[in-house]
Amino acid sequence: MHLAPPHPWTATADGARHRAYAALAARGPVQQVPLPGGASGWLVTSDDAARAALMHPGLSKGGPERAPFADELPPGIAAAINHHMLAMDPPDHTRLRKLVAAAFTRRRTEALAPGVQQLADDLLDRLAEQDEADLITAFAYPLPIAVICRLLGVPDTDHHLFREWTGPLVVGGNMAGVEAYAAAATALVAYVRELLAEKRRRPADDLLSALVAVRDGGDRLTEDELTSMVYLLLLAGHETTVNLIGNAVLALLTHPGRLALLRAEPERLPAAVEELLRFDGPLQSAIPTITTEPVEIAGTRIPAGANVVVALLAANRDPDRHARPDELDLSRTEVLGHLAFGHGVHHCLGAPLARLEGRIALGSLIARFPRLRLAVPAAEITRTPGFMMNGLAELPVRLR
Repeated sequence: MHLAPPHPWTATADGARHRAYAALAARGPVQQVPLPGGASGWLVTSDDAARAALMHPGLSKGGPERAPFADELPPGIAAAINHHMLAMDPPDHTRLRKLVAAAFTRRRTEALAPGVQQLADDLLDRLAEQDEADLITAFAYPLPIAVICRLLGVPDTDHHLFREWTGPLVVGGNMAGVEAYAAAATALVAYVRELLAEKRRRPADDLLSALVAVRDGGDRLTEDELTSMVYLLLLAGHETTVNLIGNAVLALLTHPGRLALLRAEPERLPAAVEELLRFDGPLQSAIPTITTEPVEIAGTRIPAGANVVVALLAANRDPDRHARPDELDLSRTEVLGHLAFGHGVHHCLGAPLARLEGRIALGSLIARFPRLRLAVPAAEITRTPGFMMNGLAELPVRLR
């Protein structure tokens, strides 16, 4: 078992992560590799194999005890963040997902569009006062954090806190180091507990107040499930969309012909978002699973008790599924078949909201700044290291 550098999780140079996954995929759709933190696992890279793995009854999330540093965090902290639906299998997963599913339906999400548009316009007004900016800091990050905080009922004055905390928590695969991870988790849990106490004192018309009512009224949520649900919604509700926006803008700026087409024909935007998700999605992989029995995927037998990681980035560039997979093609007809939001029972609950935010963010940005371009050569733009997330460290742009 050998994985030649650069590993995709530490590949940060321009294009290096996709090249690393392509090299792995060339070795076969399922292979044993060393994972961050020293464990070994089975990496799934093809579209067919990924779909099979994400639906296989013999693969389990494994529960809260499989979360990073589960045995090393301060007392009570691991339980307060890890009892969420992405760590659970049915029926617990089904019960937890059902409690928040109504807030993320397509109809409910589309009703948020005017508010999302106003938030985007406000951020672009501030950007218009500058000649250059880091688009991640000035736009891609503050938009989705404002949207999810408004939905949940988090005060506007607290948005700035989350970027410091979420960095170590979303790196994944024990890559952040236990001290940084524990400090961020402890701070976030303390904040969430105080916020929930405030919702109990003064309920409002927001999702957190509704979840508190479920917990206190029907006992369908334990206290750890409640805090874990808030933790998950805060992190997953913004971090992936930050990457969606950042990666999409970079892809368009490095493909000026595609950008010109989108400007000329803005009605292409919904389909363009799907292709941009396929081309350079916000996640490298799905949350790892563990085999509960011997499992066969794409002709490879995986023993019981093995880690399985589905490489979404690799599957979305599978040449057997997508013609010319390394090409950004806004005219693809099959692009809705991408796996950027996962597949099966764990398919991203917030996908409609992410699509809405991506559509509004990209459409508003390219309309407002017709001369938008990179402020540095594309080769100087780097990715953040991480096991699951696929995002940019920064995106320097010139606005005029």
